[in-house]
Amino acid sequence: MPGMAQMPTTLDPTRTGREAERLDSNLHRRIIGQEEAIEQVVNIYQTYLAGMNSPGRPIGNFLFLGPTGSGKTRLVEATSESLVGDARAVTKIDCAEFQHSHEIAKLIGSPPGYLGHRETHPLLSQEVLNQHHTDKIKISFVLFDEIEKASDALWNLLLGILDKAILTLGDNRRVDFSHSLIFMTSNLGASEMSALLSPTMGFSRSLANLSAVAGDGKLNTKIANAGVAAARRKFTPEFINRLDKVVVFRALGDTELRKILDLELAIVQRRVFTNAHGTPFLFKLTDAAKEYLLREGTDVKYGARHLKRAIERSLVYPMSNLIATEQVRSGDLIRVDFDERGGAMSFQREMEGMPAYAMIEAAGIEAPLGSVDAVGVPIEQPRPAGARGTRK
Repeated sequence: MPGMAQMPTTLDPTRTGREAERLDSNLHRRIIGQEEAIEQVVNIYQTYLAGMNSPGRPIGNFLFLGPTGSGKTRLVEATSESLVGDARAVTKIDCAEFQHSHEIAKLIGSPPGYLGHRETHPLLSQEVLNQHHTDKIKISFVLFDEIEKASDALWNLLLGILDKAILTLGDNRRVDFSHSLIFMTSNLGASEMSALLSPTMGFSRSLANLSAVAGDGKLNTKIANAGVAAARRKFTPEFINRLDKVVVFRALGDTELRKILDLELAIVQRRVFTNAHGTPFLFKLTDAAKEYLLREGTDVKYGARHLKRAIERSLVYPMSNLIATEQVRSGDLIRVDFDERGGAMSFQREMEGMPAYAMIEAAGIEAPLGSVDAVGVPIEQPRPAGARGTRK
């Protein structure tokens, strides 16, 4: 415009808004070793917040490929947990249950006039999608797990959802998916990925070799290419063209698996603080105990898939017995070690009478809302002057 000085300014398109940064931070705290996958989810969310996502389509259509136990389903749950506060807000469709065309009625309901029409409640109704919406976030999360196992009938429905964000139910009601994030996971290419890993790993399961695999950039690129190639062989071009992002999750190494172990142990510690029948206590694992859980719960083929099972079996079950038999009391500090000769975890009380704020500070996690200390005082109450760990 006349009379206005032109002041060229360099803009930075790599910056993200505050809400997207918060999601990015939350996902990095929950998901280890999958930076590319997190970046793609955050980018789609930022596009949605800016109002720049394609109208008449879902917010985002993702296909997650990669080795078993690398965090594909966990990323979906973590996204839901970060945005609406509940990992269970994901509507999960196990495609292995829909390998035959007649089973599609469980998803969309039976048409009027068919036996059981009134008793059939579709799994993908508008009420189901919207049930976890909040005043601030009105996003639905839908996960089609093991998508390669879907029947042709499910494929036809899915193509309509991915392209037009519309699903027509058996009674002709329409479901709007335009406020949904659609995630699909698949183990396609798993055999090719295993073949790529085998020459490197042989029969070894050691964490050192796991780390070597995760740190091999060329190998991870080959694994990614194998996954994408397998997807292109399985899926039609019209399906591939409806996807916003195809992400191949990388193999996890020693460093990532140790961080995942620490995350899982922190989750168990929160369970102790909130669900231990009024017996909050602190537990600490020795290096030997952690090594044992890593040996039992991780390997190249399954990644971290069995880690939770190893923690439940070797840590949670024994601690449950200690709680039930009143061998641990509120405020105890329990040292957990691994007995090589006995081949099992050992438990020893090192301290007792610790207040809740001291246990939470030592654990390095946020205080569970409404928790009480060892003598029944809510931890939200002010502490004496000079006390550390006070909740504000």
